[in-house]
Amino acid sequence: MSSRRRRDPGLWARWCISGLVLGLLVAAAGYLFIFDPAREGTYPICLFHRFTGLYCAGCGTARALHQLLHGRVLAALDLNPLLILALPVLAWIGVPRWIAWLRGRPRPRRRIGIAWVLAIITVVLLYTIARNIPLWPFTVLAP
Repeated sequence: MSSRRRRDPGLWARWCISGLVLGLLVAAAGYLFIFDPAREGTYPICLFHRFTGLYCAGCGTARALHQLLHGRVLAALDLNPLLILALPVLAWIGVPRWIAWLRGRPRPRRRIGIAWVLAIITVVLLYTIARNIPLWPFTVLAP
């Protein structure tokens, strides 16, 4: 018997895909760092806001990420608090899964069941409704 490990044929492909995705994320972050969405640059418009005049859960995301990239956490929280508060949770869920996939190992046991999915959808819908109520303290949620 050989004590050598078998080579994973998909390892190189996973590293290439990860490098490509990380490169795109760094390029997008660089663009977002340089060009302020509130003043310049080419950014997609929110069709929900354009056609209804109401804010969706994602409104203010680009401006919030721009502020976060510049280290202005409170300004980012002011533009889209749900996103900024969700980023650590998304990293806690996503990074271990990505590392396991990259190494060709089974995913970590952090399962997101149907109850969590329904809870997340409920929070996003309630947040969308709340940020469109024209009374204080709900006006604080508007971007």
